[in-house]
Amino acid sequence: MRTLGNILWYFPFFGFINAIMFFLLGSLLVLTVVASPLGLGLIQYSKFLFAPFSWSMVSKEDLNVESNPAWEAYSTIIMILWIPFGIIFAVITICQIVGLAISIVGIPVALVLAKSLRTIFNPVGMVCVPAVVANEVQRRKDEAAINKHIR
Repeated sequence: MRTLGNILWYFPFFGFINAIMFFLLGSLLVLTVVASPLGLGLIQYSKFLFAPFSWSMVSKEDLNVESNPAWEAYSTIIMILWIPFGIIFAVITICQIVGLAISIVGIPVALVLAKSLRTIFNPVGMVCVPAVVANEVQRRKDEAAINKHIR
């Protein structure tokens, strides 16, 4: 089913164009060095867009990835500067979602874009992982929430 979803993503809906555009934007931001946290996040997002039914975007905090505190502080500053651009890209993506949801065939693709809105708005600190890893991370978070309330 995932393979069929990825095929639909490519051929009638040209999802790879979004992936290429976000990859080029991310590469440009990495080359500037100043905006490299954003660039790295957008490159991860473009990786997700190349096969959105096989990959998922997960926060680094959910994966327990530690990073340099200075990098974290710098990433926060850059993230704040990204907010106006993130809003613009999110509005464009919402328009794509509405356009895709009009057709029955486009609904799965619209759902993929809808679940990626968080990454578009804030690409810093997001990692592209296989869908199986994302499902396991979600299962562990759910289990922790259950254990918090049931003792």
